[in-house]
Amino acid sequence: MKKMRVMLLTTLIVTLIDQISKFLVVQVLGLKTLGAINVWPPYLNFHMAWNRGVNFGLFSHGSMISRWFLIVLALAISVWVASWAWRERMGWPGQLATGLVVGGALGNVIDRLFYGAVADFLNMSCCGVENPFAFNVADISIFIGAFGLVLVAGRKNSA
Repeated sequence: MKKMRVMLLTTLIVTLIDQISKFLVVQVLGLKTLGAINVWPPYLNFHMAWNRGVNFGLFSHGSMISRWFLIVLALAISVWVASWAWRERMGWPGQLATGLVVGGALGNVIDRLFYGAVADFLNMSCCGVENPFAFNVADISIFIGAFGLVLVAGRKNSA
C-alpha cells in the first residue's frame, strides 16, 4: 500500500472535493430547486442536470437495472484501473492520474447511490458558442486522469 500512497490520497481528495462541491451547490445554494444560477455569464453558470446515464446522457432511460449496472461498471473499472496501476508499479504521475480517475468515478457512484443519478451542475460557454451540457468535478477529474494515464502508460516508475 505504501507504493500507492499518491493514488489513494488523490482518490480521497477528489472524492471529497466532488461531493462537497455538489453538496454546496445543489443543497446549500439551492440549485436543486432553482434549476440555474448565473455565476459569471456566459462563461460559468450552474445548471442542474440529473444524469441517469453516462456522458451526454447516453443510456439514460432511468431504469433501476441501468442505475445498478452503471454503479457496478464504474466500480469494476475503478478496481481494474487501480490494480493495473499497481501491477505496473507506476510512479507518482501514474498514481496521480489513477487517483483522479478512481476518485471521479467514486464521486459519481456516490451520487447514483444517494440520488439515483449523477448531479451535474457546471455549465461553461464561450465565444458565442452555447454549451447545452452540464458536468461536475468528478467528470473533470476522470477526463484529466484518463488523459494522464494515456501519457504515462507503459512507463514503469515514471517520475
